[in-house]
Amino acid sequence: MTFTPTELARRLGSGLLSFPVTHFDRELNFDEPAYRDNIARLGKYEVAGLFAAGGTGEFFSLTPSEVDRVVRAAVESAPEGTPIVAPAGQSTAAAIEFARAAERAGADGVLLFPPYLTEAPQDGLAEHVRAVCAATSLGVIVYSRANAKYSAETVDALAADCPNLVGYKDGVGDVEAITKIHARLGDRLTYIGGLPTAETFALPYLELGVTTYSSAIFNFVPEFALAFYAAVRAERRDEVRRMLKEFVLPYVEIRNRKAGYAVSIVKAGMTATGHPAGPVRPPLSDLTPDELAALTTLIEGVA
Repeated sequence: MTFTPTELARRLGSGLLSFPVTHFDRELNFDEPAYRDNIARLGKYEVAGLFAAGGTGEFFSLTPSEVDRVVRAAVESAPEGTPIVAPAGQSTAAAIEFARAAERAGADGVLLFPPYLTEAPQDGLAEHVRAVCAATSLGVIVYSRANAKYSAETVDALAADCPNLVGYKDGVGDVEAITKIHARLGDRLTYIGGLPTAETFALPYLELGVTTYSSAIFNFVPEFALAFYAAVRAERRDEVRRMLKEFVLPYVEIRNRKAGYAVSIVKAGMTATGHPAGPVRPPLSDLTPDELAALTTLIEGVA
């Protein structure tokens, strides 16, 4: 099943999103059989979409051919009816190639990462998005973070110009910006929380029209992640605060010990729960044995 951009937007906004890790062997090669098994495992849960080779999936460390393999493996391994969103990024020319490759691979949408390295003005960012949207019929989600922070005016213009622009993922945490964008566009876009360990911000973001978020912890504690999301959507604030206190905030303390741990700690969680995904690739580094032990103890308290 392939989702139209409108269907994709509706589906993604209806539930929790999973950003699976990318499995590597000890030599740091893509471990495709293990990845396929994990996609099939995650797809058995009530998840609104799987984002293959995203930030948690180490898109930044993959070659274009590896991204294609990862996306194809996800498309072929996910249960029928589970949307697969592929990454696009780097230069505008490269992002166009990633988007076209995603469409050929059978993906349902594209998550457009910030351009590589360079800072850019709003009109340049807008042309970057327009070029990618014009290159594919898939639904496109812009990822606002780092050197690609889209203003409300830019997003508004892009939504008018690009019918297949269906989503806005926030990785900045600028409440004023989100409020302006939602006030201008309402339900024209699906809004996705994309800050590291997005559960921390899920309840206040719900008030801003952000109905879903990218859950990294879903990789290794899916039942907890789904229960947390259900509590957020039902606005059971006491339950959310309890779950934050007992797991999410202690988890964040470990994550904050070193740059890049937002990805590394997810792979450590996979190891701790008996679903090893191998090491992270440089320039990231894995958790220390003591940190892995602390994370394992934390997980045991909610598993």
